[in-house]
Amino acid sequence: MRFYQQVAVSVCLLAIGSAAWLFLAPGGRAVLTSYGVLEAEPAAGSGGRPPGGFSGGGIQVVTAPVTTGTVNDELTAIGSGEAIRSVTVLPEEAGTITELNLSSGDMVEKGEVIAVLDDREQVLARNLAEVALESATRQAEVNRRIKSAISDLEVYNAEIAERSAELDLEAAELDLSRRRIVAPIDGIAGIVAVNVGDYVTTSSEIVTIDDRSSILVDFSVPERFATAIRSGAPVEASLVSAPQQVFEGEVQAVDNRIDAASRTFMVRARLDNEDDALRAGMSFDVSMRFPGDVYPAVDPLSIQWDSDGAYVWQLVDGKSTKTRVRIIQRDPDVVLVDAQLGEGDSVIIEGIQRLREGASVSDMTSGAPQRESAGSAS
Repeated sequence: MRFYQQVAVSVCLLAIGSAAWLFLAPGGRAVLTSYGVLEAEPAAGSGGRPPGGFSGGGIQVVTAPVTTGTVNDELTAIGSGEAIRSVTVLPEEAGTITELNLSSGDMVEKGEVIAVLDDREQVLARNLAEVALESATRQAEVNRRIKSAISDLEVYNAEIAERSAELDLEAAELDLSRRRIVAPIDGIAGIVAVNVGDYVTTSSEIVTIDDRSSILVDFSVPERFATAIRSGAPVEASLVSAPQQVFEGEVQAVDNRIDAASRTFMVRARLDNEDDALRAGMSFDVSMRFPGDVYPAVDPLSIQWDSDGAYVWQLVDGKSTKTRVRIIQRDPDVVLVDAQLGEGDSVIIEGIQRLREGASVSDMTSGAPQRESAGSAS
């Protein structure tokens, strides 16, 4: 490089370095202003633009009012359903089935004869008892007519024989009635486990009858709900296999103790089943709602975080004030917090990045054309 080129480059570098030093060094801007390089800035409060470039006397922000909200405490559990009444029918006596009067799925009424056992022996015993009673009755009548010619003991023995014959007849009729298997409740028959000609004993299951006009659902509840659940409280339940349909019911019974191992207690709910859509043994998603405490509610954009936790910027007398909060419940449109906030207080939701404690702010909420990003809002 030629000598005059080296001189020109050196002069340029010296000029650039000198200008940078004057611009960045303390008092440098004043030196440049005195030489006419920079335009003098208007003094603060003179109506011109204040340092920092924000008009209106402070940092422009957008606020939202604090409202109130209630924590919705909800219980969810899985329960198993059973018919409100269910009976497995067993014979009272052993014998061979000679008659079967129902099929699976039939509706039966209480007292209806659903099966008959071979009763020939019992019919014979009843007939013999009737004859014995007739004989004893006539003998007692004769003795009473001729009691003046016989002793009182003979009259008494005849009356005792008559009474014994009556009891024998009642016993024979009872044995005969036990050969008929009747429905103990109103309900719907399940699968019939026997056929005509089967020999059954007192341990043989004939059929199960369910009264499913209502379904009982048993489910476990954490002990923290022990004081909140009462009989008659509303319950919503849906089938695990078909969650789109919701059934309404109420609490029928609450267990009287907490299980020490699981720290839960049992609750039984009753669901109406007028359309017979539910069956015993179905599994249910059960839910109950309880009124909760009231807390201040703020816009989710106002929530900020630092090393000490969550906080919001509150607008108080034209100043930004940091207020610590504890998040109770978060929803898409509102956050419930535990904080020293009152209903109607203003919290800042936009312009948060430039805020500091005690900074002067200008609330542009009414005229803000659009919302800015809230930076680190959660």
